[in-house]
Amino acid sequence: MREYSARAHVALDMTTLGIIGAGHIGSQVARAAVTAGYDVVISNSRGPETLSDLVAELGPKAQAAIPAEAGAAGDVVVVTVPLHALADVPVEPLSGKIVLDTNNYYFERDGHIDALDKGETTSSQMLQEHLPTSKVAKAFNHIRSEDITTDVAPAGTPNRRALATSSDFPEAVEFATKLYDEFGFDTVNVGPLSESWRVERDRPAYVVRQNADELKANLAKANRLP
Repeated sequence: MREYSARAHVALDMTTLGIIGAGHIGSQVARAAVTAGYDVVISNSRGPETLSDLVAELGPKAQAAIPAEAGAAGDVVVVTVPLHALADVPVEPLSGKIVLDTNNYYFERDGHIDALDKGETTSSQMLQEHLPTSKVAKAFNHIRSEDITTDVAPAGTPNRRALATSSDFPEAVEFATKLYDEFGFDTVNVGPLSESWRVERDRPAYVVRQNADELKANLAKANRLP
């Protein structure tokens, strides 16, 4: 598990973040992204008109769309929908793009999935299979939504909170690391998507506050089947 060093903030004035899913995590990522200087196109399953209050709050750098439009507009796309809705994520608009996956497997919500129950795959690998021409990275799945905009600190701050990422593509890890830093977090790279289970539900690193050293320790002691 490789720790990425904190970096200076780099504003990407021309970068648009597409967000598919406008629940607690999606809305908070949108708030943090606008604060960091990104344009945001956010969507949900109920239609752009249901996001008018959120878009008004976010201001002129944000707009609402349908999922395919948000996927097409984003230079990078955040997919933050329940696992049972994975098949509804548009494929072609996300082709060739980095896709940040915030999902966790909750059998109470998603129904039992045998391959996940047996530890044969991960939810992020399932999204990667659904998006074969995209570059999926796990991100923002093991933090409470409210902490995304509150438990943040500048790079180099002692005991700065760290978040994990995981991907089969180095460039996706690179972007997730950069975005975390811009939002106010250090990063620990878990490795390929096959290892992303280490930060999912019921593991030691899940939704607890931890710095980079603590996160690495929690990742190391995780069991494949909790």
